[in-house]
Amino acid sequence: MKEHYDFVVIGGGSAGYAAAATASGLGLDVAVIEGGAEVGGLCILRGCMPSKTLIESANRAVAIRRAREFGLRAGELSVEGGEIMERKRRIVADFAAYRKQQLETGAFDFIRGMAAFTGPHAVEVMHLGGEASSSISAKAFLIATGSRSDVMDIPGLCEAGFRDSDAVLECEEIPESIIVLGGGATALEFAHYYASVGARVTIIQRGAQFLRAMDTDVAAALADAFRKRGMTLFFETKILRVELTENCCKRVHFEHEGGEAGAEAAQIVYALGRVPWLGGLRLESAGAPLVKGRLKVNARQQTAAPHIFAAGDAAGPHEIVHIAVQQGEVAARNAAKLIRGASGPLEETDYRLKLFAIFCMPEAAAVGMTEKELAAAGVAFHTASHPFEDHGKSIVLGETEGFVKLIAARGSGEILGGAVVGPKASELIHEIVVAMHFRATAKDIAQIPHYHPTLSEIWTYPAEQLARGA
Repeated sequence: MKEHYDFVVIGGGSAGYAAAATASGLGLDVAVIEGGAEVGGLCILRGCMPSKTLIESANRAVAIRRAREFGLRAGELSVEGGEIMERKRRIVADFAAYRKQQLETGAFDFIRGMAAFTGPHAVEVMHLGGEASSSISAKAFLIATGSRSDVMDIPGLCEAGFRDSDAVLECEEIPESIIVLGGGATALEFAHYYASVGARVTIIQRGAQFLRAMDTDVAAALADAFRKRGMTLFFETKILRVELTENCCKRVHFEHEGGEAGAEAAQIVYALGRVPWLGGLRLESAGAPLVKGRLKVNARQQTAAPHIFAAGDAAGPHEIVHIAVQQGEVAARNAAKLIRGASGPLEETDYRLKLFAIFCMPEAAAVGMTEKELAAAGVAFHTASHPFEDHGKSIVLGETEGFVKLIAARGSGEILGGAVVGPKASELIHEIVVAMHFRATAKDIAQIPHYHPTLSEIWTYPAEQLARGA
């Protein structure tokens, strides 16, 4: 470990590793400082990969229960929470080991410790191995420290007890019933998991719909599907308090439809959002103070101190891995330009192809701008959709809930956005991502051959409607 570097990355997750690899590839002298007890980052350790591993078990459970629909007979389903978690731990350990190897063998120094700024160009590192702290200076920095659960001050919640997303990913017990607080991606995925493995699920959402950033039709289709699966949903609520009942259940009291309502379950899953994990960095010493607990970051990934960049959950505005990677790479290239005094403007992160997916059942995914965003921006557009219940391959699969939707610019027909609620939505959306990358029109998609019968050919129906000017 040296005392001075060109570029120091604080955080070894997806954004941090991408930035370090990009910066070292550009010839910068780079160090990565990682202070977590485990190496791997949020996505690998406590996010995408462990949650999707649990969800795969959930999906298999649903398929087994539906075997009779397909002329098959399966024995009685037994859900073994311990075995589900053991599989998750094994898979996550493999992913984490590979990321650790990447960090330890990369073309940069990998330092295990907690970093705190002592000035605009220096940090103190409290090493995890017990050795004395040391000081490191750099010409530029990247903050990529991820996020943590944001627990609201709800009377009685902590006393009654709850599981946040980290706890759900470690808990082997499958409760008889759960209440999910929240209506975002994490909330919906955990609701799907628990419902699939046999728990009775109630969801309490503060807003008027699931997924507040999504269009109303997408949210409504998910809500309808969840109700059909037997889940109880409450929207437009205000949580008042939580209490333990005499039979050791947890009861949530909340305002709903002008009065007070309640829901009771064996366990509460808390999924009301996350906040950047920035504590202990002493960013005010570097000239990049927090505003309401968050960093102010511009489109070039710079904080208030132009040589200090941020990416991933620490920066926002989207807590999505591929965007975190993109932001990290943009930050690294901009840092190299600053360090070398290169002329010309710095690069800005482009969110035109922002992509989002939820791995519940049915899945939901979207790319580009929503109808709400386009209307707010004053962009003229038209839309077309087609339901899976009127699609051959979907009927064969027995997966007929949901729809696909395309949004195109009036006049040019260029695709501005797309959404799917239905089978393999997280895979199907990528056709529209590629089309938008090349600025394809609805007519282009309608004319491209699609094999029959496939799920993918469903895109041709809304594309044909838009191409005809419907």
